[in-house]
Amino acid sequence: MRALRLIAATVLSVATATGSRASDNEPAWRASALALVPAGYVAGEAYRTDPAGMTGYLAVDRSNSNDPRAPASVFAPRQVLVVKLSPDATRAVSAELKPRTDPARGNRDTTMSDPDSEESEYDKLQAELATRRDALPDGTEPCDLGAWSEDKDPNGLNVRAEPSVKARVLGTLPPPYRLKMGGSENTPEGGWLNEFRIIGFRDGWFLIEGAKPPGKDYEDDRKYPRNAPKPYAGRGWVAANKVGAAFANGGTRMGGLFQAPFVDAKWTPAKRELGGALDTDGGPRRLLACSGHWGLVESHDGVRGWWRSLCSNQVTNCS
Repeated sequence: MRALRLIAATVLSVATATGSRASDNEPAWRASALALVPAGYVAGEAYRTDPAGMTGYLAVDRSNSNDPRAPASVFAPRQVLVVKLSPDATRAVSAELKPRTDPARGNRDTTMSDPDSEESEYDKLQAELATRRDALPDGTEPCDLGAWSEDKDPNGLNVRAEPSVKARVLGTLPPPYRLKMGGSENTPEGGWLNEFRIIGFRDGWFLIEGAKPPGKDYEDDRKYPRNAPKPYAGRGWVAANKVGAAFANGGTRMGGLFQAPFVDAKWTPAKRELGGALDTDGGPRRLLACSGHWGLVESHDGVRGWWRSLCSNQVTNCS
């Protein structure tokens, strides 16, 4: 686990800022290919044109990939629209939906180019996460994201044995906490939130573990009270609508959200809470689901989509 996070930190350090991807230089044939996308799918990037100029490849994803009731999976096989082109390679003549397979790339969520090897690094992280599926409860989508409890109930947030409000309560996560005396000047206005790792998702619930006492990582150990609230630190389920996080830099195009958890999926601009293009300053209005290192979120201006990498840092941004 520790090694995985170290690799992830390395990936983040070479992440791109706002900006351009292949969609900024899309081939001429893409516009006419959009009319050939089958019902139930949404077009993303035109990620490849064969050297002979006879065939183009258009990334497509399910139109409900950003629906929290049936979210897409970064581990699931994808489809591609294989497009027959005109002799001058400027127009789509016909198209066929096919499984997206490539002996060299498998189901990689990337375009043909990967100059900084960032997608290759995420391939490795994703493959490692996939091996954990058997160790998770049946039907659980593997995830690896930082997050916190946003529940202000004085009794704390229940951590349950199963993803159900009727399941046994294993323990609780305390509400926001503020030291009575001598607390850090960085203490958030509402108090320190209880941080943890999200390791899975199922049916509107997050599987979490490793909860930490609220604010302990940010306060002086010598001043942190012994009687401070202690969260349940084991593995258990919490309702997704009680969980929040901050945007971290996952090396994707900033300024918006993706239709599906892939970097060549359809991309839509979105705004931060105080305005301006979405970036690592702040977090989403809601965290809805997760898959791998991606979180399905809703931005403060109401855009719903996927963002790669979320963290639980309450003092600085996660760039």
